[in-house]
Amino acid sequence: MSEDKKNRIVIITGAGIGIGHATAKAFGALGDHVVVTDILEKEGRETAQAIAAAGGSAEFRRYDVRSREAADALVADVEARHGRIDVIVANAGIAHRTPLAELTDEKWDLTFDIDLKGIFRLVRAAAPGMRARRSGSVVALSSIMGVAYGWDEHVHYSAAKSGVVGLVRALAVELARDGVRVNGVAPGYIRTAQLLSEENSLGPVAAEKAAEFIPMGRLGTPEDIADVIAFLASKEARYMTGQVLVVDGGLLVGRY
Repeated sequence: MSEDKKNRIVIITGAGIGIGHATAKAFGALGDHVVVTDILEKEGRETAQAIAAAGGSAEFRRYDVRSREAADALVADVEARHGRIDVIVANAGIAHRTPLAELTDEKWDLTFDIDLKGIFRLVRAAAPGMRARRSGSVVALSSIMGVAYGWDEHVHYSAAKSGVVGLVRALAVELARDGVRVNGVAPGYIRTAQLLSEENSLGPVAAEKAAEFIPMGRLGTPEDIADVIAFLASKEARYMTGQVLVVDGGLLVGRY
């Protein structure tokens, strides 16, 4: 079944909260079967339940993107039960504020293991099936911090999200002739628990100040990102691959 038909099988990582939650609901509303994955079991189950309550089709699977074994098992299970995987949305990520002097190898490695290598593991596992079917779409989450914007005390995060851009480009080229598309989204300031965290990001006050210099005059919402992800996975984006779309309310072009 090609990616443009209804009832696609969609795996979304980090789908318990924020952008992942909104994206899962967006695909559910399109009539797709959504495999909601997260290490946050309560939130993940609630996401799946919300999709079902709205008349959609969803299931929850606890999934840690740091594990190759878990990635292989997830893909094998979904393909065995549903026959295919049509779309992967690699959204799971962390962003911990850490000054350079306190940035240990362990903290660096943890961020890369989740934000970058986590994407690679799942795509590596799913690629053989997608290539065999000559159909599939992958959407990976980068950030404006990975394409153009520096972020102090987040060196590891910025570096990992820059890596996502390179990963998208290389995977797109390698998989294109087998009918598999790979694209990315680079969100700007989005109103999520992450952004509103005083400890690890802007916090509520600074977030509202940031909205003042965004040309569109507001912070983004998870739904603003979810709809772009849904577009990239659709037949309307059939001739797009290797692209990372910035979705930031005009922040980058307005500041630079």
